Amino acid sequence: MRLLAEIDRHKGVNRAGRAVKREAVRAVILREGEILLLYSKTTGGYKFPGGGVGNGESHVEALSRELMEECGAELLAVHRPFGRVVEYAIPREPDFDVFCMTSYYYCCAIRPELGQQSLEKYELDLGLEPHWVTIPAAIAANEEALANGQAPNWTRRETTVLELLREALQSNDSLDGEAGGGAGVQEGAARGVRS
Repeated sequence: MRLLAEIDRHKGVNRAGRAVKREAVRAVILREGEILLLYSKTTGGYKFPGGGVGNGESHVEALSRELMEECGAELLAVHRPFGRVVEYAIPREPDFDVFCMTSYYYCCAIRPELGQQSLEKYELDLGLEPHWVTIPAAIAANEEALANGQAPNWTRRETTVLELLREALQSNDSLDGEAGGGAGVQEGAARGVRS
């Protein structure tokens, strides 16, 4: 899967050191000019539905589980990968030099109805709710959260991917594998982000 961005969450991260690695999946779901995201009533920002891939779990299984838990949404199809983002941070574990999180973004389809959420405590604390929102509105909300210093670690990553999605849609890229040429986002659109 193509690399969309690399992000340092902290200054002075030793990317080449002993790494604690984690994989996550994120769902890109578009409908009539809007995208399904999780809105945080606490921070005012948006994030993609998704989360960590469990032991022995495939990416599709993790997407299906996370969509049901966070949005009450039933996954119908994974159309194609959009790309991946790698983030580096100072680890909590004392025997490691770097925490490395790779998030894989997939263009997906769900059933139209959203059901009841089954959130973890930190998600409840953030007041996460599924919202259909335009990409520019989500970017603006995330930029405001970043400017106010209220943004969780993922906000820079999610804003970067939202900007790349906006560019892809403006170039008439088919993200669902149906309309258009289906050639995918141009490799030249990938860029690195460092914080």
